[in-house]
Amino acid sequence: MLAKACAQPAAPRSLCTDCGISRTEDSKRCGRACQFIAPNYGSLETQTHGRTRNLAKGDELFFGPIQDMYQAKLKTGLEGAQWTGLTTRLAERLLETGRVDAVLTMKPDPFDRWRPVPTLVTQAADMAHCRGMRMGYAPLLALLEPARALGYRRLAIIGIPCQVYALRALEQELGFDTLYVIGTPCSDNTTTEKFHQFLSLLSDEPNTIKYLEFRADYHVELRFDDGRSKLIPFLQLPISKLPGDFFPLTCRTCVDYTNALADITIGYMGGQGEQWMIVRNDRGRDLLSLLGEEVVLKEPFSKGKRAGAVQGFKTNVERAAGGLPVRAMPNWVRPLVGWLMPKIGPRGLEFARTRVEMKAIETIVHLRREQPQRMKSMIPNYIWALVAPLGLSPDVNERISALPASLPTADVASRPNQL
Repeated sequence: MLAKACAQPAAPRSLCTDCGISRTEDSKRCGRACQFIAPNYGSLETQTHGRTRNLAKGDELFFGPIQDMYQAKLKTGLEGAQWTGLTTRLAERLLETGRVDAVLTMKPDPFDRWRPVPTLVTQAADMAHCRGMRMGYAPLLALLEPARALGYRRLAIIGIPCQVYALRALEQELGFDTLYVIGTPCSDNTTTEKFHQFLSLLSDEPNTIKYLEFRADYHVELRFDDGRSKLIPFLQLPISKLPGDFFPLTCRTCVDYTNALADITIGYMGGQGEQWMIVRNDRGRDLLSLLGEEVVLKEPFSKGKRAGAVQGFKTNVERAAGGLPVRAMPNWVRPLVGWLMPKIGPRGLEFARTRVEMKAIETIVHLRREQPQRMKSMIPNYIWALVAPLGLSPDVNERISALPASLPTADVASRPNQL
């Protein structure tokens, strides 16, 4: 049954990350479930967290609703996991304590360690096979109907933002008794085939790379089957050698980088040596409590200034979108800047704010160029609030509503259906 669900072809869509909904019995649900068609982030934030993000409160403009934020790690890391294995361990604890019947997540394809394959896990010990990072699209939510048919009424889901948005949009009609959602921030996605092209640019032995992580210290970490490891500064990545369609328009126009509709978000962006954890609601706090003394929590830190990096990024994206050559940094300067950035560049939460602002810039610039008719439906008003200090503002036909640009953010936050 599970194999059959994922074998169904995805319904053709112009903007689609194949979350799996189009492969279900009613593929037309995409029209009300997809974040790339007619999203309503404010309504779903209220449904999920009991409130929308408060644009005037701390970092909620950047990261979504927050109860608490931490730098976190397991005291004893799990072998083969990404970082220390927090996400895996949360899922194990849900199964060990009987909170859920199954965990819907990804495992590696038996013939390609990097290709994600949706799976339902019912035994805590089997979560060990799901450790680590996968890269590529996979129809995770196609297994929701098989899970229900198998009698699983209490479910946990580990997903990326586009999967979690669709899940929340359909949550009430899916009819599960219990639903825990563990979200990971998305660092842009691509097909598994294109990811293999990227690996081949990083090493002469790409098939021996078993681990890859974009770290908040401006390095990519590689680990190899023979035990070797390698750090590559961001500035020395061969980005210019990637094909122009390496990242599809969906990923270049996603406004939910931090997975704001998850109960708990765990990822790299706001951490430094540990992972970044955002507890978003009471279910997220309940999840964290399952780890007990297994987890080490610290207050997140924030250092450096993002303004220069963000403005430079904005200039390059606008030039590239306009067909002009990107201003490249001279090769002799790259090692120096690569050495300086971990020491003086934005770090911790400031690094996370940097990435969120960059994603907002990408969304606006690329949609204006490639599909301007979608801007009004795809870009929530809080994104315009985020980019206003960067000199970006909506045209009259680009806002979701007719709210004046000068409206105080607190007033925007009080209108959940217009966020």
